[in-house]
Amino acid sequence: MSTITDQHYIDKILQGDANAFAVLVDRYKDMIFTLSIKMIKNREEAEEVAQDTFIKAYNSLVKFKGDSKFSTWIYKIAYNTCLDRLKKNKKEDNNISIDEFSAHLIKTMDTALSALEDKERKQTIQNCLNLLPSEENFLLTLFYFEDQSLEEIGKVMNINTNNVKVKLFRSRQKLAVILKNQLEPEIIECYERK
Repeated sequence: MSTITDQHYIDKILQGDANAFAVLVDRYKDMIFTLSIKMIKNREEAEEVAQDTFIKAYNSLVKFKGDSKFSTWIYKIAYNTCLDRLKKNKKEDNNISIDEFSAHLIKTMDTALSALEDKERKQTIQNCLNLLPSEENFLLTLFYFEDQSLEEIGKVMNINTNNVKVKLFRSRQKLAVILKNQLEPEIIECYERK
């Protein structure tokens, strides 16, 4: 990424240089699409949501005050656009009961993950993340893959930091259950081969 700040391009756009927006689109298009597909879980619709996000961001750029990073602001637009699309489509999310969760599962999960190769582990985690409800997938992606702080995530999702912590905790619990269910058959199969 270039060392020229987002604010430089925002200023150019606000001064009438519409072409400067292409730089911001190029910087954030991959992440906006990734976040959209995690929530929408449909490639074509995620592409539409990503396009809608950039249109909304461009049309609302005068409202960007710089109180937060531009990335936080545009992620919030993407998040809200995804929520609108989900409401419109009335899609049902898969819900995992957190009653199945225990500290033992975390230990089992960590042991199983360390047995997998790094590439397989990343793919397994990504597959398991995709089984989570959209909002939880989005939250974990922002926290672990985009290194967004709890405060930044709170701004994106329009909730306070304590709610982010609670949602993050519950999302981790659900992910642990999914990982356990996905990994146990692989572990059993591995021992059966020996």
